[in-house]
Amino acid sequence: MLIAHLKLQNWRNFKTASANLQDVTYVLGPNASGKSNLLDVFRFLRDIAKSNGGGLQKAVTSRGSLKKLRCLHARSKPEVGIEVTLSEPADSNAGWKYELYFTSEGKGRQRPVVSKERVSRIGANGHMEVLLDRPDQQDKADKERLTQTSLEQIQANKPFRDLTEFFAKTSYVHLVPQLLKFADEIGGRRLEDDPFGQGFLERVAKTTEGTRRSRLKKIESALKSAIPQVEQLEFVHDAITGLPHLEVRYKHHRPQGAIQREDQFSDGTLRLISLFWLILDGNSLLLLEEPELSLNEEIVAKLPALIDRAQRSMRRRRQIIITTHSQALLSNKAIQPDQLIVLEPSDEGTSMTGTSPSENEALKSGFSPAEAVLPRAQKTGVQPDLFL
Repeated sequence: MLIAHLKLQNWRNFKTASANLQDVTYVLGPNASGKSNLLDVFRFLRDIAKSNGGGLQKAVTSRGSLKKLRCLHARSKPEVGIEVTLSEPADSNAGWKYELYFTSEGKGRQRPVVSKERVSRIGANGHMEVLLDRPDQQDKADKERLTQTSLEQIQANKPFRDLTEFFAKTSYVHLVPQLLKFADEIGGRRLEDDPFGQGFLERVAKTTEGTRRSRLKKIESALKSAIPQVEQLEFVHDAITGLPHLEVRYKHHRPQGAIQREDQFSDGTLRLISLFWLILDGNSLLLLEEPELSLNEEIVAKLPALIDRAQRSMRRRRQIIITTHSQALLSNKAIQPDQLIVLEPSDEGTSMTGTSPSENEALKSGFSPAEAVLPRAQKTGVQPDLFL
């Protein structure tokens, strides 16, 4: 499945906003405009849907409170709302629509409660069949039910479990190379879902040998095009400790070349390897936050082409949403206008827009997104300090 359309109400920066999404979408905007908060919409749905202790209550409390989620500009409509329309890759007309609105119960513990939850199945002819519409009679008889979504309930989500599983498999990793390089020295607990990549090597180690070898070969090929000195990328277990490691052999004056392990990699090399592994590791939605970090501009400029190359090597392309304000990344002229979403902050919250007619003309004339669209995405406008 692919997310085709997103609509938000009172979600963090966004009072009201909507956008179409493609198989690869680039989200542009100045600092504090809401790029991270936009990605968090899909992490929020994942946290509700996942089977191991998810749910609406935990998803909200892990983000502080409903008050911290609700847009400061919310007035007559205090509910926080998320609407997602999904399409089936084999048939662009068929798909799903999930709508979730929630607010505070207004007493006692101030728990978030569902004010609207609707699941619709879209047929190949575009006909929409409503499978779930809440609150229903059972909810009215027992309002405690509204503290949970049907998405998180096994007994309730059977008719649309494919949708639940899709949301639950969403991947987000913003790898911090130092946490991986110095994991033994740093120690400490690992955050749920490992968003900073501390368990990246364990993730690689748990993959079956044939799949692991195939993926590393593809990553090796991508590395060679970005870093010409690379000769070979291998996965090994330490003979003494048994711990998993990645090794890269570089061209060197020695006949056997020079070998480095991940704790010797540059931050950029480590991030690049993890980036391509993530693209190849599954077919669910992948969220990439500023993938240009730690990479030099020459490599960043190649990222869209390398991502497309990695995607084409898969049986099923996975959908990717990328946040960036990198001029080098957006200098790639192969990025299409419909792949760009621009976040524009204002006194009434952040809006999501596509490219303007004049920007489209510039792109058709041979300008890159960095030249035609990025200048608008770099305007800061007016934004409260709270929007981080």
